[in-house]
Formats: sequence, structure tokens, C-alpha cells
Amino acid sequence: MSKRDSLHLSLCHALEKDGWSITDDPLILILENTLLKADLGAEKFFTAEKNNQKIAVEVKDFDSRSVISELEKTIGQIQFYQWALEEQEPERILFLAISQSVYLIHFQKPIFKLAIKRNKINLIVFDSLKEDILQWINQ
Repeated sequence: MSKRDSLHLSLCHALEKDGWSITDDPLILILENTLLKADLGAEKFFTAEKNNQKIAVEVKDFDSRSVISELEKTIGQIQFYQWALEEQEPERILFLAISQSVYLIHFQKPIFKLAIKRNKINLIVFDSLKEDILQWINQ
């Protein structure tokens, strides 16, 4: 199993342990007659529900050679997904899910903090080995 696939499955298990039900894996959205869906593996886009709360989640591993390029791409994807959700499922809150190690290595850097804050990106930080949600960070 690839790292991307294992992160995706680990997050799904962590959300289920936290009481969420996975409802769409992947979630397919349409924006201006364009089909939007994330890439394969951990970059799958999916939804979950718990106590009448609904979320959409994009999982990223930030393992490319250029994490800044990966951040730029992710911000663009998140923006498109947010626009589509506003039209199709405005009650659903969008999150970017990252492992604890990615959070500690990259998301403490000033450029990452600035990008998350300015783009109002909600984060889920999870332990991919223990399959536990560690933090919900809402912007």
C-alpha cells in the first residue's frame, strides 16, 4: 500500500473512531460545468457526518520535493472545492487533513501559517499510526 493510500485509510479510521460516518469517498463536485475531484490516494476528497455536522476533507501528505509548490496547488484545490461546496452543500465545512509529522515539520513555518490564515483553511491534524484525530483547527 502506498503512503498516500495508507494516510487516506488512516484518516478515515480516525474519523470513524471519533464518531464520524464517511458518506462519500470520494466526493464529486461540479463547479461551472466542470467536474472536481481530488487525485488518487491520500488526496481523495471525501465527506463525513456526525451529530448533524457535515464536513468535506482533502487529505495531503506534502511529500513532494517542493512543499511550497504543493502548498500552492493545495490552496488552489481548496478554493475550487470551497466555491463548489458553497453552491451545492453550503452546510458542509471544508477541512485540509495532514499528519502530525507534516504539521510539525511544515505547518509551523511562517509561510505555511500565513497561507492557512489568509486563505482561512481549516485543518485536521491526525496521528496516522494510532489513527487518532489530534487537533481541529478552525480559521
